[in-house]
Amino acid sequence: MPTKGPSRLLTGSVLAVFVVFFVPPVLWLVLAATKTDQQLVHDNPLSFGSWHALKANWDALTAFQDNAIMQWLGNSALYAVISLVITLCVAVPAGYALAMTEFRGRRTLLVSTLVVMLMPTATLVVPLFLEINAVHLIGTMWSIILPYSFYPFGVYLTYIYFTTAVPKDLLAAARMDGCSEFGVFRHVALPLATPVVALVGFFSFVANWTNYFLPYVMLPESSQMPVQVEVGTLLSNVPSFNPAVGTHRPPEQTGPAGLRPAGQHVRRQGRVVHSRPKRR
Repeated sequence: MPTKGPSRLLTGSVLAVFVVFFVPPVLWLVLAATKTDQQLVHDNPLSFGSWHALKANWDALTAFQDNAIMQWLGNSALYAVISLVITLCVAVPAGYALAMTEFRGRRTLLVSTLVVMLMPTATLVVPLFLEINAVHLIGTMWSIILPYSFYPFGVYLTYIYFTTAVPKDLLAAARMDGCSEFGVFRHVALPLATPVVALVGFFSFVANWTNYFLPYVMLPESSQMPVQVEVGTLLSNVPSFNPAVGTHRPPEQTGPAGLRPAGQHVRRQGRVVHSRPKRR
């Protein structure tokens, strides 16, 4: 009982540190929309600008490339939602099968899943590009959706849940009552797995929405890009973030766009060669 006060103090101190560390950047991001370029540079970072500046910034945002921001948001939502549906339809049954069945190679498959989880996403972009290019899907939405749907973390998370949280005796009782294996999964295991399904869905959607490098390499047209990629184009046209705006610089030296040709390839005469992206 005497340790309750110090324990609360320690907990409160740790939470306060996290608040101080994480809240100001988010607050700055929200307040930045209410400021002009000059206010953004010279005023207090956490001060409120004006409602007039907020409206002017919104009008400028929607006027950029004829309201392209809405198209980019729609692209992001389309890619993320379709990939999420495929991920849930694949990852949850796969995790259940790994947890509830014994077969040759099961341990190897689990270890392989862990290894893939530890690999940085960027390391898979080149082999994914070559694979998608081999089936002529480069430049289509499926070049984004199919790789997005590959989510080994979701498989392993559902495997852990079904192994530890779902009683095997309950599933055995359902089988004794005449349920098929699919019926056991559909009517018993899946309703019990609602928390992990929601968790996998959340993580998958966030990972898809924030994935930058894959669509940057796979999609040649600006109209196909998700918002997380094209927001870089927006920032590169704002003098406060890019002082080089208005100066003459070679295209390959103007920020991330210079990296694009290195990832854009086409098959020509049996070789993979570089090509410049088609941008509007």
